[in-house]
Amino acid sequence: MTEARRAVDVTVIVAVRNGEASIVACVESLLALRSSREVEIIVVDNDSTDGTRRRLESYADRLVLLSETERGVSAARNCGIRAARGEWVAFTDADCVVDPGWLDALLEPLVRPEVGIVGGRIAARHGANAIERFGEEIHDHKRAIEDDSNPYVISMSWASRRSVLIEAGLFDLAMLRGQDVDLAWRIHELGYQLVYAPNAVLQHGNERTLLGLVREGYLHGRWGHRVRHRHRARGRAVRRWMNVPRLVAGDLRRLVLGPSRVAGFLCLCFDLGKALGELSDRVRARVRES
Repeated sequence: MTEARRAVDVTVIVAVRNGEASIVACVESLLALRSSREVEIIVVDNDSTDGTRRRLESYADRLVLLSETERGVSAARNCGIRAARGEWVAFTDADCVVDPGWLDALLEPLVRPEVGIVGGRIAARHGANAIERFGEEIHDHKRAIEDDSNPYVISMSWASRRSVLIEAGLFDLAMLRGQDVDLAWRIHELGYQLVYAPNAVLQHGNERTLLGLVREGYLHGRWGHRVRHRHRARGRAVRRWMNVPRLVAGDLRRLVLGPSRVAGFLCLCFDLGKALGELSDRVRARVRES
């Protein structure tokens, strides 16, 4: 990277594994950021086996390209955090495209020392189908940060001071999913606030098929149960398991009564996947304890 030793205010970290199809659009959007700050971009290749590395090498003079052979997004992001030279650190994912003003809007609340994490608005890609648009409900950052009784931040649009990430212990390598919820809860437990920044907008490549939506629900349920189980042991007041009958009844009401019956059907598919995922992890836990 040219002028490698220049002062840096903020480091943007992207972890990628086999992201050949999306990483160029992501990097191009980061290079087009309009920011008043000096920005360092770090892309961590998590042992890709496709053409991801080759595509990234063409940007070698405009970003820092690192390798992390330990599998998992937690290991890749931690690699980036340790190498980051910015006082502030922001994360996005390899299948995201950020708006030009995303970074400055995301960083604005961090001037307050009591703020530990800021999360921005996660939108579907332009031209998305109904399933992809439903992904905006799944990734509703306003609801996650401002309305949830146990607020959390999604790491595809996240900013923190680097010192806060280190204080909280970074991402847990054992968490292959849900690592952002786990770290957000640990940061919250340290007394920091979580803040939603609606003007920090990016587009995410949401699931576009019903099978993909059910699978995403399954993974949310499986790893969500694991995160909650871990934090209950730490004394956090979180529910023991989801109330599946009430959840399904609500989805069926939405399906029958609207206002959007399509959204009601998609919510039902996603929630049934979540229920199956949570059930599978509860069985896993019981087997391990026996």
